[in-house]
Amino acid sequence: MPYEPPTHTVERSIRARTGARIVAGVDEVGRGAWAGPVTVCAAITGLRRAPAGLTDSKLLTPKRRDEIAAELEQWVTAHALGHASPEEIDELGMTAALRLAACRALEGLPIRPDAVILDGKHDYLGAPWTVRTVIKGDQSCIAVAAASVIAKVRRDAIMAELPGEYADFAFADNAGYPSPVHKAALEQRGPTPYHRLSWAYLDGLPQWRHLKKTRVPVSAGAAALESGGQLGFDF
Repeated sequence: MPYEPPTHTVERSIRARTGARIVAGVDEVGRGAWAGPVTVCAAITGLRRAPAGLTDSKLLTPKRRDEIAAELEQWVTAHALGHASPEEIDELGMTAALRLAACRALEGLPIRPDAVILDGKHDYLGAPWTVRTVIKGDQSCIAVAAASVIAKVRRDAIMAELPGEYADFAFADNAGYPSPVHKAALEQRGPTPYHRLSWAYLDGLPQWRHLKKTRVPVSAGAAALESGGQLGFDF
């Protein structure tokens, strides 16, 4: 299906309205997975012409996504990745885990952005960042599309490289998202150390339901947000 290529329209608007010089595009991947981290990429592209074919990672074939990601990592002015582990997701909840991963990505950039374009309608970053949310920003904004592709390829690689003893979960194919093979392996073996144990999928697995974790209140997780510590997932 034909689609409009992303542009710098939103970034130009932010620059004109706020005087921002450095604008980063931010996107996440892994929010709906049962296993693995949630991964956020922050990308700074400037106002240069984007590589041909750049769009939301979900609109690209795996082969084309890998090709564009390799090109993007050389083309972008700067990019950085941040992750929140399954343990952090269980302890903090997804919104706070997303913020933690996004802050890690933004703070990993060699230069601090003056403003951030965040994909979606919900600002999970907040102060002190100057944020503009854009629904389907990964399709319409060049910097966000770049972040989308890099985040997807990098997280897929993390999941594909998990130990071979978990090969029957087919993480290399499903990246930790729900699939018939994934569910069958869960029913047979139960969750791995890479699964999110506070999630509702365990409610449908009576033999493993006792492993489900109760999420702590957000206030109790505030210290973890401040510390930025990783909880047991080796990236």
